Amino acid sequence: MQLHPQSEFADLAELLPKVTTDDRTVIITSVNEAFARPGSLLDVFRESFRAGEGIEHLLNHVLVVAVDDAAFAHCKAVHPHCYLLEVKSMNLSSANKFMSEAYVELVWTKLSLQQRVLELGYNFLFTDVDIVWFRNPFWHMSMFADMTTSSDIFHGDASSLDNWPNTGFYYVKATNRSVEMLRRWRAARARFPPNHEQAVFNEIKHELAGDLGVRIRFLDTARFAGFCQIYHSDIGAACTMHANCCFGLSNKLYDLREVLGQWRNFTGLTPEEKSRKFLWKDPTKCGSPDKKNWSINP
Repeated sequence: MQLHPQSEFADLAELLPKVTTDDRTVIITSVNEAFARPGSLLDVFRESFRAGEGIEHLLNHVLVVAVDDAAFAHCKAVHPHCYLLEVKSMNLSSANKFMSEAYVELVWTKLSLQQRVLELGYNFLFTDVDIVWFRNPFWHMSMFADMTTSSDIFHGDASSLDNWPNTGFYYVKATNRSVEMLRRWRAARARFPPNHEQAVFNEIKHELAGDLGVRIRFLDTARFAGFCQIYHSDIGAACTMHANCCFGLSNKLYDLREVLGQWRNFTGLTPEEKSRKFLWKDPTKCGSPDKKNWSINP
């Protein structure tokens, strides 16, 4: 099994013990300057932990990976655990469009860092910063899976590889098998150019499960919802909401703030009122599948 050189991400080994939970799990998100500036996605992401049910303490275990100097400075102003990941090949500070060269380079660099976290013996839960949290997601992670991932489309069976993974939110245990899984995942990039890491994972998930024996479980979109499959989802069951299937930073911000507003309205209800089913409203800016800002991938 080929490991990263120790010189790569050298200061991670010093930082991770300050962030980890008791069971050596680190929550990781990533930001560039556009996502980290005041009033942008990092603020909304952090706000959701404070609005959620008993999860504010989990912010102490979030490592925010900044991919440019300005994002790192913004992060340090509001959050205790920030890490500067230098991507010298291109400028990643702007809100790069989905599948732009900078976007693709960024997602593969993040995967490389995640592999290093596993090599150091830490489990991780990676969460895109355009996800708001409501409840503790660790209650829903399979004890028997190497990887538990959210879904763009969930068909009802958590173990079915027919589900469409969304690797914007996924948990991986630190084992030799999971390290090898990420190594093969990164190596498969050359077989499926110029795809981003999520699409490549979808291409090779059967190989990983078959050849390597990786145990993959998928999270139900009824609890780990996203704009791809938000319709008819119950607010009372929600753990997270992902602004996936949506283009545009301003659109994501608008609709995630609306989601937080709906959540706060729900949590302000009496227990009797909460016993009824409350459905999420359709996103206003990101829209439904027939609207122009919708896409199956972001």
